[in-house]
Amino acid sequence: MTEMTPVTQSDTQTPIKASPTLPDAQTVTQVTHYTDRLFSFRCTRPASMRFRSGEFVMIGLMGDPHPETGKQRPLLRAYSIASPSWDEELEFYSIKVPDGPLTSRLQHIKVGDEIILRPKPVGTLVHDALLPGKRLWFFATGTGFAPFASLLREPQTYEDYDEIIITHTCREVGELTYGRDLIEALKHDELLGEVIGDGFWKKIKYYPTTTREESPKMGRITDLMRSGEAFADLEVPPLSPETDRAMICGNLAFNLELKEMLEGYGLVEGANSNPQHYVVEKAFLD
Repeated sequence: MTEMTPVTQSDTQTPIKASPTLPDAQTVTQVTHYTDRLFSFRCTRPASMRFRSGEFVMIGLMGDPHPETGKQRPLLRAYSIASPSWDEELEFYSIKVPDGPLTSRLQHIKVGDEIILRPKPVGTLVHDALLPGKRLWFFATGTGFAPFASLLREPQTYEDYDEIIITHTCREVGELTYGRDLIEALKHDELLGEVIGDGFWKKIKYYPTTTREESPKMGRITDLMRSGEAFADLEVPPLSPETDRAMICGNLAFNLELKEMLEGYGLVEGANSNPQHYVVEKAFLD
């Protein structure tokens, strides 16, 4: 980790207009680097694009020219939209993989650059896929926080639930910066305060943990749940299908482990066509 404080290349909120040179092109308006592994960026939003908070889209860049034909093909990956459905721009949160086909290049984008965005959002981490409940759990590892960044700024989240618990497990403290700063900013968000009501953010219980670097709370969330420590810290009972709903977004091993745990509590997996107690984002790759 090389940076503990976000370094923002541009904080401008003024839409940047450019002549598109890529298919489905959108213009980058802001880039923020958090660590040597994590960054976020914002871009323009197609005027006709509609999505539900928690969904994802395909974004990317043009690949290298074919050595024989010289033709280029789009290099696309699924990215959760981190901004809420009402935002005028789109926000994304990404890892940096040195040899990753896309992220090795995407991490170098600057304000004014263009990215490809296929404006056809899909996904399971949406309110429509859950039955009504009292308490909503967001379980995230790494950049799996992205869809919850959207849902934490979605008024329906606070209208539908009495309590929202967001757990975020990362290896190092600096990797918690994006989520921590976003949750802190909610306390001063005048727009959401007017729409939802003053003090809406008091419904949130934030539970960050690290697995490698020392922090106030160490350990994998699954281990902390099994031992009962997480429930004691949060002052809530273990999950129950009568009161609790959950969304999971992490690496594959985490998703499978937590899925098994939730079903052990009696929760049933839901979908857009069959709302139930919990949902898993299958498209996320940490």
